[in-house]
Amino acid sequence: MKELKTKIEQLAKKHTPAMIELRRTLHQNPEIAHEESETQKMIALRLKQARCTVKTNIWENAVLGLLKGHGKGKTIAIRSDMDALPVTEKTGYRFASKNPGKMHACGHDAHMAIVWGVAKILSEIKDELKGNVKFIYQPAEELPPGGSKFLIEKGVLEKPKVDMMFGVHVDPDIPVGKAGFYDGSMMAEPDDFTIEIIGKSGHAARPHETVDAVVVAANVVTALQNISSRQVDPVNPIVLTIGTINGGVATNIIAESVIMQGTVRMLDKNLARNIKSMIEKIIGGVCRTYGATYTFDFLKGYPNLVNDKRINDIFRKATADLYGKKAIYEIPDPVLGGEDFAHYAQKVPSAMFRLGIGNKQIGADKPWHHPQFKLDESAIPFAAALLAYGVVLGIE
Repeated sequence: MKELKTKIEQLAKKHTPAMIELRRTLHQNPEIAHEESETQKMIALRLKQARCTVKTNIWENAVLGLLKGHGKGKTIAIRSDMDALPVTEKTGYRFASKNPGKMHACGHDAHMAIVWGVAKILSEIKDELKGNVKFIYQPAEELPPGGSKFLIEKGVLEKPKVDMMFGVHVDPDIPVGKAGFYDGSMMAEPDDFTIEIIGKSGHAARPHETVDAVVVAANVVTALQNISSRQVDPVNPIVLTIGTINGGVATNIIAESVIMQGTVRMLDKNLARNIKSMIEKIIGGVCRTYGATYTFDFLKGYPNLVNDKRINDIFRKATADLYGKKAIYEIPDPVLGGEDFAHYAQKVPSAMFRLGIGNKQIGADKPWHHPQFKLDESAIPFAAALLAYGVVLGIE
């Protein structure tokens, strides 16, 4: 095992320039959810160069690579997301996005390069692996209902059957040179909704003849906050946000309609089952009070992401062996962001670790989805070695 660890360290170092070059090329050519066709071509070619059997006709722009080891053993899958965001880049990178209004502002470019690096490393020691490794490049992580659900339906966890699943996500809140772990429910279920309040229009000087959709909407926004403050146990995390609100046509016309869009996020499964009816009950009550009507569309998001401690422990050991115990970062609290890796975690033992990319000196301290989002690229070979060694430990 010590000899394999040394080989992995050497190979990660050897392939670092190629991993960084791939990350930068992907960063320059971002494609948003369901549009990742050029990204698919690039990744498929790279995986073939890593001696993987490659499939691209699974679902949309997904890529599946399979590396067969020597002899029978477990099958481990590693997932990378592929899609960029509709964000205008402001990093100042010399390799900044060439596609206006699109940016890899969540690190998926780094994820793709890291997972390809793992394929390269393992392909050079595959005769010492007893099982198989699948490399799942998944489109549309950023756009609910996400791509993982459909890839599972298309059979990416079968033939050969996946025994465990690894994931990685960059995190600017964790210093570079560390890997973050959280056992259990690490990320929330994010549900989205659209509300239309329908009133009765009229002249602004004669409000008594109307039903003002703006006033009703304002009361709905306020009343919805009572869910988190008065209807849910305060130790149970939940956030409800109205992100957009649009209505009215002129200053002297009372609005007939207001459309609002929002999101609600929680960790508790029972709450997730009931939240739709809780929201609609409040909307209906406010509308009845003012004489308005409404429509309500609710989009169920990803399930909450539950990390398997057994998988995390593989990576804790790998981190300690490669970089020392000081490189292990125990994440103190879950977050209410969503991640469709959760669908895989419902099917097979899985865990996603957080990769530290934070480095304030180079501006790598902006949050996910920020137009100035950067990362410390020294995290790329760090993660590739960690994932590759994790496969060696897990596949035994």
